[in-house]
Amino acid sequence: MSSMVVTANGNDNKKFKGDDKMDGAPSRVLHIRKLPGEVTETEVIALGLPFGKVTNILMLKGKNQAFLELATEEAAITMVNYYSAVTPHLRNQPIYIQYSNHKELKTDNTLNQRAQAVLQAVTAVQTTNTPISGTTVSESAVTPAQSPVLRIIIDNMYYPVTLDVLHQIFSKFGAVLKIITFTKNNQFQALLQYGDPVNAQQAKLALDGQNIYNACCTLRIDFSKLVNLNVKYNNDKSRDYTRPDLPSGDGQPALDPAIAAAFAKETSLLGLPVAAVPGALSPLAIPNAAAAAAAAAAGRVGMPGVSAGGNTVLLVSNLNEEMVTPQSLFTLFGVYGDVQRVKILYNKKDSALIQMADGNQSQLAMSHLNGQKMYGKIIRVTLSKHQTVQLPREGLDDQGLTKDFGNSPLHRFKKPGSKNFQNIFPPSATLHLSNIPPSVAEDDLRTLFANTGGTVKAFKFFQDHKMALLQMSTVEEAIQALIDLHNYNLGENHHLRVSFSKSTI
Repeated sequence: MSSMVVTANGNDNKKFKGDDKMDGAPSRVLHIRKLPGEVTETEVIALGLPFGKVTNILMLKGKNQAFLELATEEAAITMVNYYSAVTPHLRNQPIYIQYSNHKELKTDNTLNQRAQAVLQAVTAVQTTNTPISGTTVSESAVTPAQSPVLRIIIDNMYYPVTLDVLHQIFSKFGAVLKIITFTKNNQFQALLQYGDPVNAQQAKLALDGQNIYNACCTLRIDFSKLVNLNVKYNNDKSRDYTRPDLPSGDGQPALDPAIAAAFAKETSLLGLPVAAVPGALSPLAIPNAAAAAAAAAAGRVGMPGVSAGGNTVLLVSNLNEEMVTPQSLFTLFGVYGDVQRVKILYNKKDSALIQMADGNQSQLAMSHLNGQKMYGKIIRVTLSKHQTVQLPREGLDDQGLTKDFGNSPLHRFKKPGSKNFQNIFPPSATLHLSNIPPSVAEDDLRTLFANTGGTVKAFKFFQDHKMALLQMSTVEEAIQALIDLHNYNLGENHHLRVSFSKSTI
């Protein structure tokens, strides 16, 4: 063995008694512990892929440990930060990731040949999207694939998986051209086509047998006999990303031409891996940890009832301290989860702690609200170090800065499987209104929303008149209107429900 291995085990083990997370200076080399015995190089590499290029790996089989080297320190920091919020699992066992004392891995190439071959294969897929020629690669790595089309079956589907979720997860491995979803033998299935069979091979390798959300929605992936999919309609059941102009075919309006153009432009960029934006993790297709990330990315909350790992408390800063109240934060953050408690900090009134019902909800709120404007200021949302939000002691007046919403009747996600889980979208200028009583007319609603300080650009009732879409002129105006008017009493015991919409009028 090379000396590197000896020193690595020596130093790193002394330091890693007890599972103290993530201390030590950042390094692009990460030390991974508690690996299940039979884990392969490919599975360990897959942990790092969503964050950037993996440049080296050293498996210490007897010790159930590995070292993973990423191309940059930034990538390693993003990876460590992500996994400190969402415990990574391999083969259903939690594993632990820390910075190593080593700044780079010097591995003995003859001993490490198999790992190098796997790395080479994965890197070739990542960088060039061309089939690998001339490298002999062990059975678990990439061999030229039969078809660019995968057939995906989802087991244990206790929680809805949508076309968008699949797109987010599978895009990590290359440009997804087309997806068709359907139900067969009472099972949700999908066909998904890549531009290149190698991408299909890589996705199958990394994702087959993994769970999309914590403890449910297991992916079973095979190559399809088809080599090309024919998509007729773009809607929530099927989509051809190369043809944004297709009709939706089920009474939904087809995509607005302007959006179609933007969409086409975006899909042409899809070949590039999405960079992780600080504060809003790019969708990660990671074994089992796809839970929070895929959920956040695709605008979904992880399984209700399954306690999600990760921090439930958010720190929100750069608030407008003249305007903000616990109630306004409860309403806005309540779009993405059930807010339990809100505390505006006594000594720093432009900051607040918000406790959500679980870690998936806090991830979701963070990825959707960080960088949005509230009361004229761009707010910053990060995970807090606190595990809970403390209530003031009995009889202590903290000027109404802390509020307990634990028993609020306004929680949107209390019922497992509620429709609301499927209607979580990023903040948008177009709002979806529901629970409108028959006596209330378009003009009444236009006036009401204009009074929140914005301009109403468009309005459209749904056929039954109980719901409507209403478009403000900016996302900021829509956020303000939602804060002011969600749960507004329209009379006849109807409280208006307001959420962001994915549609435009």
